[in-house]
Amino acid sequence: MDLILWRHADAEDAAPGKPDSARKLTAKGEKQAKRMAAWLGERLGKGATVMASPAERAQQTARAFSREIVICPEIGTAADAPSLLRAAGWPDGGGPIVVVGHQPTLGQAAALAVTGRTADWSVRKGAIWWLESRDEDVIVRAVLSPDMLQADATA
Repeated sequence: MDLILWRHADAEDAAPGKPDSARKLTAKGEKQAKRMAAWLGERLGKGATVMASPAERAQQTARAFSREIVICPEIGTAADAPSLLRAAGWPDGGGPIVVVGHQPTLGQAAALAVTGRTADWSVRKGAIWWLESRDEDVIVRAVLSPDMLQADATA
């Protein structure tokens, strides 16, 4: 199974009276999402299942990669690492699975998947952790942030 943990891209700051779940991507975030989506698309094609948090910024990030998104409360802003990994089917599910969510849950899920223990690992905005489950082993295939990728001339 391939599991790609993708933190939503740069989003608006919280505003008084506006729900956190309604925050949208900034122009910078839209560029980050497109850049990472292009990189993932070259490697995954269209066969990946994409799961996103109910939060608007996560769904916008996911839509840069795919229009077919499974909205999953288990990976929302209040999620925990074990719930996220269960929702994704880790480590025995079919894959690849792309999970678009939030910090600190994504970093904690990466730590739990790799080490068997939850820890506060950092995932930058718009970045991915690509994990592969192979028999009893966990392989970290990539840890990548959008600023490491070649900018598209149209972005």
